[in-house]
This record gives sequence, structure tokens and C-alpha cells, in this order.
Amino acid sequence: MKKTLLKVSGLKVAYGGIQAVKGVSFEVKEGELVSLIGANGAGKTTTLKAITGLQPVAGGDIEYLGHSIKGQGPWDLVRQGLVMVPEGRGTFTRMTITENLQMGAFIRDDKDIDADIDKVFAIFPRLKERRSQLAGTMSGGEQQMLAMGRALMAKPKVLLLDEPSMGLSPIMVDKIFEVVNDIHSQGVTVLLVEQNASRALQLAGRGYVMESGEVTMSGDAKVLLNDPKVRAAYLGE
Repeated sequence: MKKTLLKVSGLKVAYGGIQAVKGVSFEVKEGELVSLIGANGAGKTTTLKAITGLQPVAGGDIEYLGHSIKGQGPWDLVRQGLVMVPEGRGTFTRMTITENLQMGAFIRDDKDIDADIDKVFAIFPRLKERRSQLAGTMSGGEQQMLAMGRALMAKPKVLLLDEPSMGLSPIMVDKIFEVVNDIHSQGVTVLLVEQNASRALQLAGRGYVMESGEVTMSGDAKVLLNDPKVRAAYLGE
């Protein structure tokens, strides 16, 4: 039986007097690719920020590797292998591609960093071609590749992806989802947060649907993909 790596129980998050996340519960087991889908404003990004220590938790608990991580800082969680690629990519725009990847390994002191940069370049050949280019001069899709590559440099046990396809061309969306699938097939556990419900559920083993700060549906991703309510709400049917 696969062990649970990440468990969110009754999570509540508030901005001032507004409750953005209202008692959300879900879990991600070792080796899984789990999708958390929902419309813009459903509370998906806020949930990820709470998990990674970027947003204070108002209630509930977050367990990682069997221990509560509520209140821990993002830097502590990265050291433990809980790594997020944020919405909007967040690359260091005045640094080169190579320097951005080196920043992803800032917690490491081993001798494999250069070899792992080469592995990232193998996944993203376009980054290798432009390794000396400043990140801020790249397209949105290229920056998304860089943000994912930088996260891989931290050697994640669980990789959290926040809206990786947002604002990208259809061709680049295909590439990003292909890479997410490849990363998962190499043994990385993935929690994928996406508005593109169809693509996210096609990729995932299990899924959760968020609406107005609450999880309203969950289950096998293929079952959710064919559910009339999901198709009506998120696939325009």
C-alpha cells in the first residue's frame, strides 16, 4: 500500500474577514499524479500557498511525510522535498537560464548539481540552446519550462504545479503537459492545480474539484472527466 506523502485536513485560509478556503481535505500518495481543478477564484492557489508556508493557516492541518508542517517556512519545506512551481512562473528575470537553475539547487551541497542541470537541459532542449540568455527576455512558455526546471533542481519528493498552462499557446500547453507526464513517470509525486480541467484529468490518476473554497467532488480522474456535472461546469458541455 502506498504511503500518504501529503495530507490536508479541514484546511481553512482567510484574507482579512474573507474565508477563501473553507475546510478543504485531500491527500496525495507516493507516486501519484493528483489534479486539483476548479474555476478561477475557487481557492486552488490559496490552498497551495498555505501548504507551502506562503499563506497563514486559519484552521485545519497539513501533514507532509507523516508530520504536521503548519507554520513552517517555504525554505524549510523545500529542504524536505516539498517544492512548488508558482503561478506566474516567478523566474529571476535578470539572471541567465543557467543561473536560475543553479538557484533551484541553493539548498544542495552535493557534487551532482552540474549533472542535474544537464538533465534539465535534456528535458528542455530549448533552455540548453539559450543557457546564457536572461530569463526576462524569454517567452512565457520558455519561462514556464525554466520554472519547472528550477524546481526539479531542488530534487522534489512532491512537486506542486500551480496553473502551468496559464497564458500559453496551444503548442506550448501540449509541451508542458508532456513534460509533467514525463516528470511523473520518472517517479516524482505531483499535485497539479489547473483550470484546464480536461487536460489535467486526462493526465491524473485521481482528481479533486474545488468550488468557492470547498472540495465538492473527488475520485478517479477518468470518472470525473466523464461526469456530467464536471463536463457542464468545466468543459463547456
